[in-house]
Amino acid sequence: MGRYVVRRLLQMIPVFIGSTFLIFFMVYALGDPVAAMFGDRAPDPATAAQIRRDLYLDQPLGKQYLHYMGQIFQGNFGTAFNGQSVTELMASAFPVTLRLTLVAIVLEMLVGITLGVFSGLRRGRGIDTGVLLLSLVVVSVPTFVSGYLLQFVFGVRWAWAAPSVAPEAPLNELLLPGLVLALVSLAYVTRLTRTSIAENVRADYVRTALAKGLPRHRVITRHLLRNSLIPVVTFIGTDIGALMGGAIVTERIFNIHGVGFQLYQGILRQNSPTVVGFVTILVLVFLLANLLVDLLYAVLDPRIRYA
Repeated sequence: MGRYVVRRLLQMIPVFIGSTFLIFFMVYALGDPVAAMFGDRAPDPATAAQIRRDLYLDQPLGKQYLHYMGQIFQGNFGTAFNGQSVTELMASAFPVTLRLTLVAIVLEMLVGITLGVFSGLRRGRGIDTGVLLLSLVVVSVPTFVSGYLLQFVFGVRWAWAAPSVAPEAPLNELLLPGLVLALVSLAYVTRLTRTSIAENVRADYVRTALAKGLPRHRVITRHLLRNSLIPVVTFIGTDIGALMGGAIVTERIFNIHGVGFQLYQGILRQNSPTVVGFVTILVLVFLLANLLVDLLYAVLDPRIRYA
């Protein structure tokens, strides 16, 4: 296991370098950060040249990237155009989005897997058809539509939840935004679990366990569910980074100042250091989540061993 983890960590290095270079290239080579700082006003040529020298933008793109990576390894992600350190923005934004993502993942797992198990065990019956139709509706509705609808119904009309989240983002106020963020993924988890359960319930090992007299609930939880969760865990693991990076719409709806909010502001104002810094951290989140998923395979299925 240890050798496998080391090998996977080494494999992550070229992936990280390639991903961050593409991000850096798309942000810095396809736009002018200095012009974006001044907005509609044309900067003085001497001032613009000085800023480019200070930001290392007068060097070739390869040298800019090497300089940027060297700064990152020192914990310096640069300075946003408003003068605030990108690291400070991360320190305030990532904890909020992390809590929001955890709420979404918990709802996604609890509700999605539960509905998928009930639907898969009753394949072809009324509950199975109802769950499939409900999940199809959820997948078809865009997040900005479901977000505003749930915000109006639960936050404004019924006052069961706060329509907007306070700056400190307490956990109880993140339940409704977490549900909005998790809805589409929850539907996919339900359908994945349902399909996997429906396929494995007819497997020989399930029939053998039942023939031996094992209780049905034990067969489902100890044997059927563990083998059926491997594709679900794969999806949830890759979904962690997607939820953190894709929370722009949800955070805008509920006024949450997290990663999505900062990325939206950075893109809107062409704030290149903010965009590149935040996306670089999200790349690391994706890579670590995928590594964690691979390690969980051996927990779910003891037959899987890593050399």
